[in-house]
Order: sequence, then C-alpha cells, then structure tokens
Amino acid sequence: MNERSSVHDTFVIERVYDATADKVYAAWSDPAAKAGWFQKAEQFEFRVGGREYSRGGPPEGPVFTFDAVYQDIVPNERIVYTYTLDMGETRISVSTTTIELKPEEGGTRLIFTEQGIYLDGHDNPAQREQGTKEMLDTLGEALKKQA
Repeated sequence: MNERSSVHDTFVIERVYDATADKVYAAWSDPAAKAGWFQKAEQFEFRVGGREYSRGGPPEGPVFTFDAVYQDIVPNERIVYTYTLDMGETRISVSTTTIELKPEEGGTRLIFTEQGIYLDGHDNPAQREQGTKEMLDTLGEALKKQA
C-alpha cells in the first residue's frame, strides 16, 4: 500500500462490572492479573512514565506489537496511556486511552475513551472499537472468575 492517509476518531465504551473499583484497577495494574485477559506483557512498568510492551497474534497471522507509556495514574480512579500498534513492521495506529473507574451500585462503571489515528488504511475506527469491546468483555469474564 503506497497511499498515505490518517483517519482520526474517538470512541467511548462503558461497561459495568460486578467488582469493586480496586479489583477492576488491579486487573489493569497487576501484570499477572492483566495477563489473564490481555496479551502477556514482555515489559510491564505500571507507573507514570512506565512502559508496557507486548507482542502476539493469531498462530497463522501477523504479529501485533503493543507499545504503551503510562501518562497519568490515579489509583482506583483513572489510567491514561498512549500507545502505538504495529502489525509486523508496519505502524497501523497511534492512540491515547483514558480509563475511568466510577463506583456504581453493586460494582464499578468503567469508561474507556480512545482517541486514535489510524494510518494508511491498515486499521480503522470500527475495527478498533469492536476489538476493544471484545477485550472489555474478556476483562469482565476474568473479573467474574476472581469473584
């Protein structure tokens, strides 16, 4: 693909989990817990300025590289990170993600906001939003198993 393009988009996904904010926060901040629902990280430094780096993908498909830097962390309330996503050697997107945790009757409301730039037609907002919904559903299943 030789044509260059940049598509900008923001999406917001909300989920309510039957778990306390500290348990939902731990699912994001503890490397062992996160590996239960997200690609296991090769590097995991959960602190402002810290890096999370992982590579993986389907057995017969391309390798995807997730390379994130944590920009802001308020325990049990907010996580902000920026990340790049590569498919093989090709950069397909650059994003800023905010995760907000709000107490809700009997659980926690997670508000996931992603502002992304999708590069050169290799990815698009609809695909990313669908993949993120599936990821947050997997997180919900992991939280149920912990309960």
